[in-house]
Amino acid sequence: MSTPADIDFRTLVREIVDLDLFGVYLLATGVFELAGAFDTHVPRHLRVMHFLTGSLSILLGLICFRGALESILLLALWIGFSWLLRGTMETAAAASAQDMPARGWHVAFGIISALAGIVLIVSPFASIAALTLVVGIMAIVLGLTEVVRAVIMRVKMGRLAPAPAAQRRPLFHRPHPQH
Repeated sequence: MSTPADIDFRTLVREIVDLDLFGVYLLATGVFELAGAFDTHVPRHLRVMHFLTGSLSILLGLICFRGALESILLLALWIGFSWLLRGTMETAAAASAQDMPARGWHVAFGIISALAGIVLIVSPFASIAALTLVVGIMAIVLGLTEVVRAVIMRVKMGRLAPAPAAQRRPLFHRPHPQH
């Protein structure tokens, strides 16, 4: 039979492993971004962006090691801002390109991403269970949206031509030119 001290220790170890992995991820990402900032083959404006994102990632990774609440807040804000920016860029790209294939799906994906990001930014601590549920549902919805969007774009690009099976081009494997 386990004692309360054992349960607390297990819970503590699990929290440290889960939250510290996010901090380690941020630190590793920051190191590689900083290394990319000193690459001479990259234009100057991209090197500046690599340096800024690498420095910020290292700073956030170090903050993650302070405690569980800081890690949860940073994780929620990280996901929220990335979804908000991705949704905004996706919607703007779809709005500016009139001839974009599956344009409606791009707009829908952008709006869903932006709204999910706003929810995560506005109330990251309202409820940890609600945050987990929202992130899980949004990950499933965004994944399904991207799969549908990819299939529609392939159809629009002509890779899945509605022709008889003998004339249809293969989806993923193209024969080698020597065969």
